[in-house]
Amino acid sequence: MPTPTKGPRLGGSPAHERLILANLSTSLFEHGRITTTETKAKRLRPLAERLITFAKRGDLHARRRVLTVVRDKSVVHTLFTEIAPAMAERNGGYTRITKIGNRKGDNAPMAVIELVTEPVSPKQAVVKEATKAAEKAAKAEDEKPAKDEAAVEATEEATEAPAEAPADEKAEETKEA
Repeated sequence: MPTPTKGPRLGGSPAHERLILANLSTSLFEHGRITTTETKAKRLRPLAERLITFAKRGDLHARRRVLTVVRDKSVVHTLFTEIAPAMAERNGGYTRITKIGNRKGDNAPMAVIELVTEPVSPKQAVVKEATKAAEKAAKAEDEKPAKDEAAVEATEEATEAPAEAPADEKAEETKEA
């Protein structure tokens, strides 16, 4: 559990805040997404991510530490058998908070907090693709000077040829006149 913040807490007392967050995390793991206030979602995120990290470890000690927060054994079983293997490739960022506007009754800002289920695109693959692209660009630049030299020679020949052509045209014009 993260260190409680100073000032007002969810529900009033630190014990009540822990219970609220435990119930929110249980609901999140049970349903995959929940709608709550932005403040509760922001306070739930570090706790939920820590519990998922414990579940990824998968040993008995981790299971017992998760059971201290999430009291429902069936939800803990779901967390360890379904959610943790789905998050195995992900190094963090297991949850997503999306703001959805204000609640009608008291105008409280609401948010949806959900588990991220999309497959992760590892940064290493992106880096490899970038290095391949850089290598291709370097090869293309190496080939361009050879092409540029040929292009320079062709342009020199082209500039010489038009210089000769107008002289021929002038000579022909003088012959005609």
